[in-house]
Amino acid sequence: METNLLEKTELRINRVELRQANLTDVAAKVASVLNLPRSEVLVVDVRNDHICLDILARTIDIRQVIGKEKALLAELRTVDGVVLQDNSYVDSSGILGVIGCKENEAAEIISRTAAVGSSIERGVLRRAIVFATGFEIEQEMIKDTNSPHLLAMLTRQGYAAQFGGVVSDDVNVMAQKLREAAEQWFGLVITTGGVGAEDKDYSIEALTRLDTNATTPWIVKFQKGVGRHVKEGVRIGVGQLGWTTFVSLPGPHDEVMASGPAIAKHCNTGPIDKVALAKDIAEILREKLRGKSGSWHH
Repeated sequence: METNLLEKTELRINRVELRQANLTDVAAKVASVLNLPRSEVLVVDVRNDHICLDILARTIDIRQVIGKEKALLAELRTVDGVVLQDNSYVDSSGILGVIGCKENEAAEIISRTAAVGSSIERGVLRRAIVFATGFEIEQEMIKDTNSPHLLAMLTRQGYAAQFGGVVSDDVNVMAQKLREAAEQWFGLVITTGGVGAEDKDYSIEALTRLDTNATTPWIVKFQKGVGRHVKEGVRIGVGQLGWTTFVSLPGPHDEVMASGPAIAKHCNTGPIDKVALAKDIAEILREKLRGKSGSWHH
């Protein structure tokens, strides 16, 4: 039963003393007890009386954590240089806090968590936010026709949809905006613009910072370095982080409109298959671009 950690990923070992301890060994023991890959557990802070670890996974099966406090402390006692007290304990401010539950309470808590988690997930999946990108919109050189169109379409599909504003042509700013949208429990995040081959186009790069396995099919390819093209071509993208799906669309309004049916099809049936959605949008836009003459431009 996968549960989204909702960015509450810190786990604290309290009332512990370290004496020339190897933090790699500490993280390895925690990963082993929680049945996580070693790469997903990192010691991030050490104080006089506690250690703080970060679980890099965004979702976790609650059964990996619940009631594991005793087992975790027992394993840490085997690490050279780690000194625990009789009253040492493990805690977290988020979902990971179930690690301290008693074993005989685990079944009931798992049942309740599943019910609550399903309810939250359903609510999150029906919340959408739309961002426009580009200096030409930011400086009001052109009118943003994409956002109103997408908001109206999403509303018709039953989403609680809102406009997130205009995002600058900056990969760091864009990535942060997308992450914040996920942290604010939006199940669908759509951006328009910034997917081209110019040096001001960063939507796909921002997307892949959040989901390194995002699906980013090419729509059209250019000869890199010719004219304004500093990249190989134009891509759209669909990525995911926890319960949130990100969709990076082109800027031209006719292409956003053409993508609408694919979005409506995939985003109205529960959890989204990012590969299938990206494939459908890409095929629509490739066909549309075949009918255009000259170079694709933003």
